[in-house]
Amino acid sequence: MHDPRAVVSGQGVATTRGLSIGQYLIRRLQDHGIRDVFGIPGDYILAFYTLLEQSPINVVGCTREDCAGFAADAYARVNGLGAVCVTYCVGGLSICNSIAGAYAEKSPVVVITGAPGLSERVNNPLLHHKVRDFRTQLDVFEKLCIASTELTDPVIAFREIDRVLDAAVRFKRPVYIEIPRDMVNVIPYVTHAFQQLEYVCDENVIREAVDEAANLISNSQRPVVIAGIEIHRFGLQDRLLALLEHSRIPFASTLLGKSVVSETHPLCIGIYEGAMGHESVTRFVEESDCVVLLGAFMTDINLGIYTANLDPGRCIYATSEQLRIRHHHYHGVPLENFLSELAARKIRPTTREIPQEIRGKTPIYELRADAPLTISRLMGRLNQQLDQNTVVIADIGDSLFAATELTIHQRTEFISPAYYTSMGFSIPASVGVCFARPENRVVVICGDGAFQMTGMELSTIVRHRFAPIVLVMDNKGYGTERVLHPGKWPFNDINCWNYYKLPEVLGGGKGYEVRTEGEFDRVLREAWSDRTQISLIQVHLSTDDASQSLRRLAERLGQRV
Repeated sequence: MHDPRAVVSGQGVATTRGLSIGQYLIRRLQDHGIRDVFGIPGDYILAFYTLLEQSPINVVGCTREDCAGFAADAYARVNGLGAVCVTYCVGGLSICNSIAGAYAEKSPVVVITGAPGLSERVNNPLLHHKVRDFRTQLDVFEKLCIASTELTDPVIAFREIDRVLDAAVRFKRPVYIEIPRDMVNVIPYVTHAFQQLEYVCDENVIREAVDEAANLISNSQRPVVIAGIEIHRFGLQDRLLALLEHSRIPFASTLLGKSVVSETHPLCIGIYEGAMGHESVTRFVEESDCVVLLGAFMTDINLGIYTANLDPGRCIYATSEQLRIRHHHYHGVPLENFLSELAARKIRPTTREIPQEIRGKTPIYELRADAPLTISRLMGRLNQQLDQNTVVIADIGDSLFAATELTIHQRTEFISPAYYTSMGFSIPASVGVCFARPENRVVVICGDGAFQMTGMELSTIVRHRFAPIVLVMDNKGYGTERVLHPGKWPFNDINCWNYYKLPEVLGGGKGYEVRTEGEFDRVLREAWSDRTQISLIQVHLSTDDASQSLRRLAERLGQRV
């Protein structure tokens, strides 16, 4: 991908005489802060795996390729960049769904895959793993990634690696690197020096855009900021806080951007998601005369199945890809530049009080020991336990919608595929987060349907002796679909497992089974104090239980199902 704003600014590393193509790729991964690579080996990638094992990078073997992709995705979300390494076609094509989700939600994952050697391709033989032709896998990933390359020419191989990795960092989306197995140890006969790309933009355009935005905000009486996931992806939390804390403008986040800034901040009003969200938050946002959307995806889920009532004539919409102020469009203005310049203006609009019904929207939880546990009451109790060292990973469905009620104490410590919504994300994602943040307490919230898809990835957790707390929401099927499509439909039912016994199968961890609030309270306390092993808690729920967030979603989305 070519960006006309990119110019060469200088050399980033020493020349690379004597390095092979595989060794150079590993060096550049390290330069970008990658300490762990996820994947599964296979014969076409074994030569590169050997180099990885000999390098400082830690190789994490997963149980399935798609799980390795989810792990790399979650690792990228908290580390800034992730990587997954698999073999040709049977490995590469198996991670398509994971990488599609990373593209949709702007998670920068480097996909590294092997391929048959160039010398093996003479006369187009029918080699194992081959699908249609030797470009099939490359063609697929060109649709799923922001940049891709096949390292077949030693003269340009290093430059191609630099270009593709730069695209991942620049655009915060996945990239693809394919290495024929007989190219891994090839040492190019030309020297190479990494040249750092610097992105330039027209200062006049930025100034004009910020002038208009600042004027619109300054003259407003009821401004509000909606912070989206790109604030995290581009590391702009401090710049956002500088704008908020000087201007005293209240802010909400989107569902995908939940916890992009700490939800305990006094200016935080919660999550805005149209008619799906809390009525008081929705009213506060939609009654605003100036809505500043920063780094937010305008997706159907984020906007409450498009029930959001936002007038473009009073909106400032800034992302990494576009800037629109009312009905004016500005081109070539990076989000970070716009936000920095806007914060520097020291804008002080009319102070707007946050209503008490929003400030006190989190209800006080009082234990009812003998009461059957519901998902909403579970979240109320879990909310008491969360602290600044907790990372919450929620799978899709009511694991996600009910978890919107949780208050996250630090920035970007709530992770969920809230736009792409791929079931089975959470368990393998916990692998990535445990490696990226080994010092944090990781809590996984996963429905039983999603768990049956990828739950065996807990084997990797056991192997590496991490200790997440895993809550399996057992309602014996696909609870979200039951609410969206009412009726006794057998296709929403699944086979019942004794999830709490799985630690015995995995060879590590401790299992629990709970049905009441009192049992959950006791087990959660015990699990929280145990940092030596996985705690897997099977939570029995009624088949018709659902959070209020899910019921509001069903009311809107059910009409289209």
